[in-house]
Amino acid sequence: MNELFPLIKPFNEFELQVSDLHTINVQESGNPNGKPAVFLHGGPGGGIEPAYRQYFDPDKWHLVLFDQRGCGKSTPFADLRENTTWDLVADIEKIRDYLKIDKWVVFGGSWGSTLSLAYSQTHPERVKALILRGIFLLRKSELNWFYQEGASNIYPDAWEKYLEPIPPEERDDLLAAYYKRLTADDAEIRLAAARAWSIWEGSTSKLYPNEALLDRFGQNQFAEAFARIECHYFTNGGFLESEDQLLRNIDRIRHLPAVIVQGRYDVVCPMTTAWDLQRVWPEADIHIIPDAGHSMTEPGIRSMLIEYTNRFVSL
Repeated sequence: MNELFPLIKPFNEFELQVSDLHTINVQESGNPNGKPAVFLHGGPGGGIEPAYRQYFDPDKWHLVLFDQRGCGKSTPFADLRENTTWDLVADIEKIRDYLKIDKWVVFGGSWGSTLSLAYSQTHPERVKALILRGIFLLRKSELNWFYQEGASNIYPDAWEKYLEPIPPEERDDLLAAYYKRLTADDAEIRLAAARAWSIWEGSTSKLYPNEALLDRFGQNQFAEAFARIECHYFTNGGFLESEDQLLRNIDRIRHLPAVIVQGRYDVVCPMTTAWDLQRVWPEADIHIIPDAGHSMTEPGIRSMLIEYTNRFVSL
């Protein structure tokens, strides 16, 4: 079982203006002369955490992490304007160009896997390899499963709390009902909806629920950016041309080394999505972790991700 590397501080942190409106926070850690990699966090709207650096050998990797638009230390906070998948793809390229990196390994889980695929299919010449976890393709069936009906049958206790901010007459379209409240002028309405949305995801992310995770997801500042930005993206279908876009364009990245790491009992991003991806991309390695849910911190997922950061550093 591979263990996390020691927690280290970034050797560089800076703000990069990516548009007239948005400035993003970027961190570099590890070895400045090491193998470049970019870490794409989840959500969208989740922000980066110090523990993310621990999946990469600090002596061998030059790791770049950044808070995507509207979350973490990036500004303006929780802003939905100029905040689309393709804005984020452009931001990744601006970071790469600013740091004068030719190619890098792309690492992303959950929404980060969506963004990894979108970025690599847009700029395959800049990608060395992909490490993907908890696959999410933003298809309507996936959104319905988690936000309308499906996961509700596995976590009915947590689901009741998710429903609380929404009156019964609006529950036939929960994404729309949540979007209405998450974009409301009334701050109390926004925050109540944000906390319910965020805690629902935190309640279902691990095979064994974790109180510390629930506390983090329930914090007001985290919840507001997380819920608002997620709902904004999901209401707009991830700003994709079609829901099969990322599957349809696999030929653009088929030649790249890649791994898919998936928890068997992932309720947030069920395994069928990873399976669909691997069916059209059989060249990618796939590892199904038999005793894991969605979180990258679960032991089997953690170990396999580190297995591949150790392996791909020599590419």
